[in-house]
Amino acid sequence: MGCPACCFVIGVAVRLALPSVLRDEPLFARLFFGQSLSVLGDRVTFVVLPFAVLSVGGSAADVGWVTAAGLVPLLLLVPVGGVWADRLPRHRVMLVADAARFAVQAAAAALLLAGRCGVGELVALMAVSGAATAFFTPASSGLLPLLVPTERLREANALRGVVMSGSVVVGPAVAGGLIAAVGPGGALAFDAVSFAVSAVFLARLGVARPADRPAEREPFLRELREGWDEVRSRPWVWAGMAGMSMYHVVVLPAVFVLGPVLADREWGGANSWALVTAAFGVGALAGDLWLYRLRPDRPMVVAAAALAVASCQAVVIGCGGPVVLIAVLEAVTGVAVSVFFVLWETALQTHIPERSLSRVSSFDHLLSAGLMPLGLALAGPLTEVVGVRTGLVAMSAVAVPCALALLGLRSVRTLPAEPEKPAETEAVAEEAAATG
Repeated sequence: MGCPACCFVIGVAVRLALPSVLRDEPLFARLFFGQSLSVLGDRVTFVVLPFAVLSVGGSAADVGWVTAAGLVPLLLLVPVGGVWADRLPRHRVMLVADAARFAVQAAAAALLLAGRCGVGELVALMAVSGAATAFFTPASSGLLPLLVPTERLREANALRGVVMSGSVVVGPAVAGGLIAAVGPGGALAFDAVSFAVSAVFLARLGVARPADRPAEREPFLRELREGWDEVRSRPWVWAGMAGMSMYHVVVLPAVFVLGPVLADREWGGANSWALVTAAFGVGALAGDLWLYRLRPDRPMVVAAAALAVASCQAVVIGCGGPVVLIAVLEAVTGVAVSVFFVLWETALQTHIPERSLSRVSSFDHLLSAGLMPLGLALAGPLTEVVGVRTGLVAMSAVAVPCALALLGLRSVRTLPAEPEKPAETEAVAEEAAATG
């Protein structure tokens, strides 16, 4: 008799401890819990994959080939994924993509554990995984407004950001433990399980297509063009994408390429760089938690200011100060990164029509993260000419004004937190309230 009562009390306590958006929106709660393990699995794979390549006799160049094999299909197919995510129930697109990624990671894990895996097999499997991700990503961005009321999208995105940022801090430690305990194959098996868990939760989402989606499909290229027209017709959208592209192309190479170089040359090696990256992750996590409570009336104004602060990452890394100071300043930029991305995602989900949201999100991904390899390729040669410190200062000197330029657009300064109701709708609402 006591056990059921204890379980009931514990269940009530856990429920009360949950953020209100998880308590009040059960469909979002299912998505959130399913995706939390999957995001951690992705972070683990990011760390494990190079070691998997090396474990089968691959070289540093082979690590690059395997990484590119996952990235190229993603970039080529993400606009296609956006169209299909707007055509079909988005949770089903995500479910099929997760099933494919489960199969890929399970196959890679089995081959590695059996000692029958080579670089060629990893290249082929990661290409399939990248193609599946190209369909999953825009569908995921477009799904949230179907699960959460408009006024709670910011809270939902902030909680998703908490998981993303937390996985940046926890993921490398989990990956290191798994590699030590069960090897790269066992670590990839963990990621496979995470996709299976995500698929189970997605299967329990009974979400239909967007209500404003036309019943009949139009030709594929016309639908793709309609998605681009949604971007082109809104200055705050295309300007935001341009600013974010500048961040990915100009600033992030400082983190992925030049930061480790400077740490190796001047900071004492990998431990110092690990401190800086961990501080950034903690700052990003704090930013997500702050965004759960922050309610800006003009979200894109705050987002543009945050992007300007985030663009200071490069000059912070190259400032020449003590490592502890650099870590503290990187934590501040981590807060800014989270603020920008949560408010940006929420603005898109709030103001873009549901029928085309996944297509707009696909262009967002293509024009930001898709251009990052260009910056990664150019960062090294540039600093060979001007020096690492000068290059880092120049990166922020270019990116910060670009972010601040967003504030020059009236549509950025005046975009409200929620769409304004048409006059007719307001009149009807007032009349209904008056009549009780």
